[in-house]
Amino acid sequence: MSIHRPHPVLEILDLSVGFGDRPVVRGISLAIRNGETLALVGESGCGKSMTAFSILRLLPPGAAILGGQIVLDGIDLASVGPRQLRDIRGKGISLILQEPMTSLNPVLSIGTQIREVISRHERLSKAAARQRVIELLDLVGIAEPHRRYDEYPHNFSGGMRQRVMIAMAVACNPQLLIADEPTTALDVTIQAQVMDLLDRLRKQLSMAMLLITHDLGAVAQWADRVAVMYAGRIVEQAPVAEFFAGPRHPYSVGLLASSISEVEEWHYTNHRLAEIPGSVASSAGVTGCAFAPRCGRRVAACDAIPPLAQVAPQRTAACFHLVAGPAAA
Repeated sequence: MSIHRPHPVLEILDLSVGFGDRPVVRGISLAIRNGETLALVGESGCGKSMTAFSILRLLPPGAAILGGQIVLDGIDLASVGPRQLRDIRGKGISLILQEPMTSLNPVLSIGTQIREVISRHERLSKAAARQRVIELLDLVGIAEPHRRYDEYPHNFSGGMRQRVMIAMAVACNPQLLIADEPTTALDVTIQAQVMDLLDRLRKQLSMAMLLITHDLGAVAQWADRVAVMYAGRIVEQAPVAEFFAGPRHPYSVGLLASSISEVEEWHYTNHRLAEIPGSVASSAGVTGCAFAPRCGRRVAACDAIPPLAQVAPQRTAACFHLVAGPAAA
């Protein structure tokens, strides 16, 4: 019997992004389904944020999409005009950045800033828009929303500012929410609260979420599927439970081995974490497997770039010498 899977909200097909003729993201293909959280993980500089920003064409100066498609509701975002793209930003797809301290305008009240997002996409009276903002502030857990509507960002803590950013992001009920390291700048005690809030809103508003992170603990707790990036390429994709039970790509194995694990009781012990030897590879000028110089499973075939191939139902990996899965171990 076939298993029904929701139609993808967003499909990224063979996407490459770079500066001039130098790609930094190469051949990325991802599908994000309605109601799910897909986590995109990897070391700093691997291309996670560049991939996320390319979806909304918010690339840094000099960067451009070199090839591929980004399809939302049959529309290729990689090729639409600026006016249509502005209509999609905030309503079809919203973005939460990792710096709530600098993402808000310090001279405008938070109510005004959220109201501007609503007014950009919906025709509401000033009074109706204000009421909608108050409802959103209450939705994200900000107490006394009527009073705090007129307050300024400096009146809010870092965690409360991130809640304001979340309210702004979900103001127009987007199909997809991109959360780029949404808890990095927050105290550890606040991080779980923000992730719980995002997860609740994802379910309550029937959104899909692309979570950009290097926190594997957050992935294990809040994501449905995980995609691992290395040097600008996807090297493994899997359902979260299967990934943590047995990663197949050697880089994925290294990531888990170098992370704190409550299962292995590494908290507050003298157990030494493993490390991945060597340095992070650049995505520029790679002619073979980018991870090969750091990999203990290197074979002659690694001089070529391994394709991302299906290795099990709902699982893909790009390696010529995969680590054995749990069933084969």
